[in-house]
Amino acid sequence: MREEAGIATRVTDEAADTGSTSPTPVPNANVPPAPEATPPVPARGVRRRSVLHPATWLPATVVLVVLGLVWSGVAEAHPYILPRLGEVGSALVGDPLLFLENAWATLSVALVGVGAGAGSAFVLALLMSEIPVVRRAVMPFAVVLNVTPVVAITPALVVAFGFGMAPKVIVTAIITFFPVLINVATGLRSVPLPVLHVFRTLNASRWEVLLRLRVPSSLPYTLAALRVVVPLSLVGAVVAEFVAAGSSGGLGTMIRNSASTARLDHVYAGVACLAAMGVLLLALVTLVEKRLLFWHDSRRPARG
Repeated sequence: MREEAGIATRVTDEAADTGSTSPTPVPNANVPPAPEATPPVPARGVRRRSVLHPATWLPATVVLVVLGLVWSGVAEAHPYILPRLGEVGSALVGDPLLFLENAWATLSVALVGVGAGAGSAFVLALLMSEIPVVRRAVMPFAVVLNVTPVVAITPALVVAFGFGMAPKVIVTAIITFFPVLINVATGLRSVPLPVLHVFRTLNASRWEVLLRLRVPSSLPYTLAALRVVVPLSLVGAVVAEFVAAGSSGGLGTMIRNSASTARLDHVYAGVACLAAMGVLLLALVTLVEKRLLFWHDSRRPARG
């Protein structure tokens, strides 16, 4: 054992004296170099498709063609149920001023009504978020107003306010009031707690918290409600024109009078005008939403 220990000691001393170190491995020249890392391929669906891409417009076009064929088949077999599409187009082209004047009358009622209903709902939602007693006092009556059939009280509104624009605006405002109230109230309460704690740490006032935190947080909810109620305001205006006897203008009045005389081409031409107006109003609200909510997660392109 002593001899072995001595041999090991001498070997170690000799290596220290000569300053030799352990040999480093030499790379083999025959081994090919590692391939360079390729950048990750972006996930599919990140980029939005162009409107001109067939995958965007082709499905809706196919459905539209199928509906047109079904309509034409029913119109040929039962002309007293549906008019031919050519007759509807001839009614629109034959007297466009008639439809434009009535469309403007209905649109003006709808815009004023949705402005009054959505505006009052937004202000009331602000008061409800800041003063809890207002919420407890107002919310039951708002629910009752929402479940009350507006058509039933329209004749009473005509008696009270006459045959002018006022009863139609009130009906439209009632229809558009409750969705905006509920969505804005929910948005004002959906404030991230960490951000609210930061505001409180900075000693922000209730006014600053409301304007700088709660109102911006409620914008997605508010615009989502507007996407529903702005086209819905046309429904309220038409319903008011249907029920308000003595009304002299509007697409609802024109459709009612045309149906009473069995002029189905004018009836469906008026319906087509209402549908086009609803699509344009929805597109306008969507454009405003894209401009205001560019920072929100809902505006980011979906992955996968």
